[in-house]
Amino acid sequence: MLEINDRIRIPDDEFEWSYVRSSGPGGQNVNKVASKAVMRWNVRSSPSLAEDIKARFQEQHRRRLTSEGDLLLTSQRYRDRERNRLDCLEKLSEMLRAATVVPKTRRKTKPSRGSKERRLAEKKRHSDRKSSRRVREE
Repeated sequence: MLEINDRIRIPDDEFEWSYVRSSGPGGQNVNKVASKAVMRWNVRSSPSLAEDIKARFQEQHRRRLTSEGDLLLTSQRYRDRERNRLDCLEKLSEMLRAATVVPKTRRKTKPSRGSKERRLAEKKRHSDRKSSRRVREE
């Protein structure tokens, strides 16, 4: 069971695991051992997530989701299968923690009187600087 916080717990049977050969260096062993972990998890049909978190997660990671709503995560950081599997779970927990944070709603504000005056004064100074460079013909 993957525990994200006190409200989010995902049972192991929701994850589908497969293992393939890793790329990169590893000597003769790399051609024999399938140590790269590939995790598939259907976000849309998961009963473990609340709807608001699920929607935020899908919005944040829509490039990683398939058209059926499956999230694909891989890890080949380590040379053994179990550590790569745990690395995938750690990546997922970080992604879910980020999705639990509710973004602040932006409130519209008006520029202050002082900021308006400073902006106009700077525009006037800039205009004067430019106009002083001109050659006047009479």
